[in-house]
Amino acid sequence: MIRTANPALNANTFEVPMTTADRMTLSGTVNKTGILLLILLVGTLFTWNTRNPETNGVWMLVGSIGGFIVAMVTVFKKEWAPVTAPIYAAMQGLFIGGISSIFEAVYPGIVLQTCLLTFGTLGALLIAYSTGKIKPTENFKLGLVAATGGIALVYLVSMILGFFHVNIPLIHGSGIVGIGFSIVVVIIAALNLVMDFDFIENGCNAGAPKYMEWYAAFGLMVTLVWLYIEILRLLVKLRNRRTSM
Repeated sequence: MIRTANPALNANTFEVPMTTADRMTLSGTVNKTGILLLILLVGTLFTWNTRNPETNGVWMLVGSIGGFIVAMVTVFKKEWAPVTAPIYAAMQGLFIGGISSIFEAVYPGIVLQTCLLTFGTLGALLIAYSTGKIKPTENFKLGLVAATGGIALVYLVSMILGFFHVNIPLIHGSGIVGIGFSIVVVIIAALNLVMDFDFIENGCNAGAPKYMEWYAAFGLMVTLVWLYIEILRLLVKLRNRRTSM
């Protein structure tokens, strides 16, 4: 049974009618992922170069809400992925560009560090997976699904409490507990990449329809965006702690 913690990639993803002559391939998925990354970069540069806090705030809101809506549509209508996945990448680009420019103004150099760590992690885990150093066993998958669900629950509760001006203590601060929490979340997000690699490989082996290349690339993008944001949060906490000491 194929299992992944990524909500965009689940056990039923490749359960589609197998009458299509054109099949999903690994090279095709890599190409689609590259296209989505390029679209995300264009969106990021758009809000990054705006350099206007008010305008950036609007674009960030459009990107975050629009990206969430498009992601939900893609999850439930995966055959629409050739259209919705590029839109999702563009929306997330707007959001990432806006939030990155805000933090870069306060913490110079932090965006470059975050980018290097994000893609460095992607490259390292891809090499480890392709060489067989990391093998996602069934217990590994179960544990990662549970951990990812737990983190999602914590964030959901935190968001709901935020509407009532109540913050969950410690985890959002720059203390030992807050930094430790972010490190754990970064590790969980990174390990989801391994799950995504395994899931994509299984999809290719199963001979999924061609449009699933876009859907698989979309699922990988979801994890990469999450990893980027979590690494950015961690670096912000580390810098705050350094300046407060």
